[in-house]
Amino acid sequence: MIDGEMQSFPLTLDKFLEHAAKWRPNAEVVTARDGGRRDRIGYAGLMDRSRRVSAVLRDLGVKPGDRVATLAWNTQTHVEAWYAIMGMGAVCHTLNPRLTGLQLGSMVAQSKARVLIVSADLATLATAITGAGSAIDRILVIDGDADEGMQALEPLLAAADARSVVWGAFEETRASGLCFTSGTTGAPKGVSYTHRSSYLHTLRLLQADVLALTAKDSVLTVVPMFHANAWGLPFAVPAAGAKLVLPGRNTDGASLAALINAESVTVAVGIATVWLGLVEHLEAHGGQTPSLERVVVGGAPLPPALMRRIEERLGASVQTSWGMTELSPSGTFAAPHDPARSAAVSGRPSIGVDLLITDADGNALAEQREVEGHLRVRGAAVIERYFGDESSATTADGWFATGDLAKIDTAGNLIITGRAKDLIKSGGEWINPVEIETVVSSLPEVSLAAVIGRQHEKWGERPILLVQTREESAISDEALLAPLRDTLAPWWIPDAIVRIAQMPLAPTGKIDKIRLRAEYGG
Repeated sequence: MIDGEMQSFPLTLDKFLEHAAKWRPNAEVVTARDGGRRDRIGYAGLMDRSRRVSAVLRDLGVKPGDRVATLAWNTQTHVEAWYAIMGMGAVCHTLNPRLTGLQLGSMVAQSKARVLIVSADLATLATAITGAGSAIDRILVIDGDADEGMQALEPLLAAADARSVVWGAFEETRASGLCFTSGTTGAPKGVSYTHRSSYLHTLRLLQADVLALTAKDSVLTVVPMFHANAWGLPFAVPAAGAKLVLPGRNTDGASLAALINAESVTVAVGIATVWLGLVEHLEAHGGQTPSLERVVVGGAPLPPALMRRIEERLGASVQTSWGMTELSPSGTFAAPHDPARSAAVSGRPSIGVDLLITDADGNALAEQREVEGHLRVRGAAVIERYFGDESSATTADGWFATGDLAKIDTAGNLIITGRAKDLIKSGGEWINPVEIETVVSSLPEVSLAAVIGRQHEKWGERPILLVQTREESAISDEALLAPLRDTLAPWWIPDAIVRIAQMPLAPTGKIDKIRLRAEYGG
C-alpha cells in the first residue's frame, strides 16, 4: 500500500506578503510623515518594491544566512526592508534607536552585519555604530536623503529587477530575525527567530481569541518594529489582508489622535504609556476616536485605573496580553471584548504555548491554579538558546524561565504578579512592588507609579515610592499612602515618596527601574 502524501510547503515569512499581494492587492499600508502628510501603497506595490530591495542587497553581496541590520521607525520602507531581507533568506537584525551608538555597535559586532539600512534622521547614530567596532561597510538610507559616506536606497530601486531574486527557496528552520533583549535584567542578549517559529506565531495571533484580525480592520502598529518583531504585526496584518497603519517616528498623543481618525483605525497596539499620552492629549484638547474598537496593551502590568481611563476616554475596549522577546513575543492574550476582562489578567495561552508555575528552584508546584510561583513557558516560538551562546536557555524538557512571578486563576488566565528581580527584601521578608504600584496607580491624581528598594543599614532594603502625578494634581504624601495603610502590612509601606515630573522610560517604553535604582536606590 502506498500512503498518500501532502505537498511540501515550507513555512517561510515571505508567503504572508505574497498572499496579501495576490488576494488583497489594494489593501493599504499607510505611513504617517512629518507635517501631517501620509504615504500609502497597496500590498501588491509593496511586494514589488520589497523584491527590488532584495535585488539591491544581493548585488551588494548579501547572501542567504547573512545578517542585515535595520535602524528605523515603523514606516512602509522599513516593512519593505524586512520582507526583502527575510524573503531572500538573510536575517533581519533590528536595532533600537533609543539606545546609544556604543550599545548598538556592540550588538552589530556580535551579529557581524555588514549592511545597515537606516532612517535618514538616524544617520548620526548610524555613524556612531560604525565607529563602535562593528563590521558595517555599507549604509543604505531610507525615508530621506543620504549623508556623506552613505547611499540613498530609493534611487537604487529603479534599476533593480524585482523578478531576479527568488524568495523562500530555503528551509523553514532558517533564521529570519535577530532582536536583542532590552537589557532590563542585565546585558542585552540576542534572540534569533526562525521562519517556522514566526510563521506559527502569526497563525496564533490570527485566532479569534487572540488578535482576531480581519480584512475589515485598520490596524495601528505603534509597538516598534525594532522591538520583538513589533509583536508580529507586520506579518499578521498582511496575512489577514487588513490595512496596516504605521506612525513613523511621531507617537505623541496629538499625532496618534489625528492618525486614528484619518485612517479609521479599529485596532491599536502598543504599550500602556503610549495610550496614556493619547488619553492625556484628548483630555487636554478635546476630541474623540469613534472608529477605535480595541486597544491592545502589553509590555508591563496595566494599572486598573489606567485601563478604566483608556476605555472611558477612547470608547474602546482594552485587550491585555503578556509576552517577551524570547517568546517571539506573545505568550497570552485576553479574549477580545471579554466582559470579564480586567487589568490584572493577561489572558490564556493559545495553542502552541504552555505555562508552568514552579518554586524558586524550578520544581513544578503540585497545584497549578491560584498559587503564586515562578513562571516558565515552552512552545513552538519559544527560545531554545540565545544568539552566540552554546548552552541551552531551557531545562531538559524545554521549559524557559521567564523571570516573572505569576499565578494562573481557576479559569486558566495568567496573572503576572511581579518580576523576581524587582522583589525587595526587607528584614529577611519579601515585598512585592507591583502590589504597592497597583494601589497607588488607582488614584485618579496619579499618572505613573514605581516602587524600588533603597539600601537600609538595619533592614537591608526598604521600599520607596516614585510618582508622576497628573498636571493639575496637588495630592499630599499622606493621601498617596492612605490606601496602602488600608490594604497592606505596615512594614510594606514605603519609607519615602519621590515626585518625578517625568517618569524615566526604558528604550522599550516601560518604566526604567534600572535608572530609578541607580538614582534613588543608594
